[in-house]
Amino acid sequence: MKKAPLIGFILAFLLGFTALGQGKKYIQLHDEFYDEKPVHFGFMFGLTGSNYYANGFPSVLVNDVTGEPLSLSSPKTFGFQIGGIVNYALSKHVEVKSGLNIALYDRQIQFANEDLISRESTWLEIPLLLKFRSVRRQNHRMYLLSGLKLGLEANVKKKNTAVTANTSELSLEYGIGFERFYRFFKFSPEIRISHGLNNLFVPPGSTSSYSKLSQLNSHTISLIFNFE
Repeated sequence: MKKAPLIGFILAFLLGFTALGQGKKYIQLHDEFYDEKPVHFGFMFGLTGSNYYANGFPSVLVNDVTGEPLSLSSPKTFGFQIGGIVNYALSKHVEVKSGLNIALYDRQIQFANEDLISRESTWLEIPLLLKFRSVRRQNHRMYLLSGLKLGLEANVKKKNTAVTANTSELSLEYGIGFERFYRFFKFSPEIRISHGLNNLFVPPGSTSSYSKLSQLNSHTISLIFNFE
């Protein structure tokens, strides 16, 4: 009979512990050993908004006929990019991100009271970025990235009013992203900003308002979706 209170106490403790355990929702870790693999491959596609930055603002460019400042703008146009990615882990929190992308851009320049001129072309792009990852929280984590991107123009759509520009470019890139682990893949949306470092301007064969420029750089904002 003396054992009855002890057995009752043990049963009550086990029932209470079981109830406590059932109160916490179990969250399955997808691809739990992902970080133990140094190399990962995947693909990406993205939407871009791109335009030019020029040195010719109204205080610099002047209309030869009227002597008035020329109003200059470069409207942001939408483009598309797709490609493969490869990530190599240097440590638990640092990764090298690279790959090969194909991008379509249609960058434009508009002078007041004159025709819009543009350069619609296809680019091959090779980014080389450092990716700084936070601690993984269950199935997600944040990251920052920065580095350089080499771009080579592969094809230009010929137009009578086309912008004349260099066919290679080195850009500074940086951005922020979010990794979400699913059962069979990892999904990572990111926002990336790109600033062209080298001068793309090439003087045209004929005299025009565009020929008054001397500096032309690209600027791109991308929303990219990565799958690994």
